[in-house]
Amino acid sequence: MADEVVLLDTWISMFGMRVRVALAEKGVNYDYKEQDLKNKSSLLLQMNPIHKKIPVLIHNDRPVCESANIVEYIDEVWNGKSPFMPSDPYERAQARFWVDFIDKMIYETWKKMWLSEGEEHEAWKKELISIFKQLEDALGDKTFFGGDTFGFLDIALIPFSCWFYTFETYGNFTMEAECPKLMTWVKRCSQREAVSNTLPDHNKLMYVADNVSCTIVSLLRGLMFGMRARIVLSEKGVSYEYKGTRCQEQEFFASTDESNSQEGSNSDP
Repeated sequence: MADEVVLLDTWISMFGMRVRVALAEKGVNYDYKEQDLKNKSSLLLQMNPIHKKIPVLIHNDRPVCESANIVEYIDEVWNGKSPFMPSDPYERAQARFWVDFIDKMIYETWKKMWLSEGEEHEAWKKELISIFKQLEDALGDKTFFGGDTFGFLDIALIPFSCWFYTFETYGNFTMEAECPKLMTWVKRCSQREAVSNTLPDHNKLMYVADNVSCTIVSLLRGLMFGMRARIVLSEKGVSYEYKGTRCQEQEFFASTDESNSQEGSNSDP
């Protein structure tokens, strides 16, 4: 019986992009189901009842969750092509270490830089650049992170490259100036069909970031006015029923894989 492979994902997720790159590298055919994170499908809730997040790979009706875990699963199941993981145990451990570093550091640091101002913004920008410099040091003079072969760590990091333009715009810096070797690696990876066909145009991502930023500013203003009303009611001793709402951005951040210490610190914009 032929394998039945389904991917629950959303186009903007860098964690979902990992899985799509991995599947393309292995030549696996699959059914892609775009997910609305503001209105989660019953299938997503059924397949990932613990975290309720994307991406989820469903292989013959069995779900596999969390992007790094999914990429390893793909590597082991469809093992007819060049492996993603190094054969040496130490090198495998190192690759997993750096993927964990990426998952815990990049997204959260970018989000803090994005939503901050002044000195705090500058501090988070420096932290973000420092993270990429550490990854550049790990790459060294190698063709790919694992040597001559495009592998696990490359797949984990390359989706973030389509967000570099947004990072640069909001941080007022250039990756080319800060991390030239890393950018050479990005260009090399982008020559691979699996990467170029998967990663979206950076202008689309910038548009999303701009629109979410505007929504957050409007939301914060609304929250301040709501506080006014609660203070007045309290001062007057008025009893009332309070019904808080959950904003779209909270839903978005909470639903995309590795975003908030999630993927359990490892559970997969």
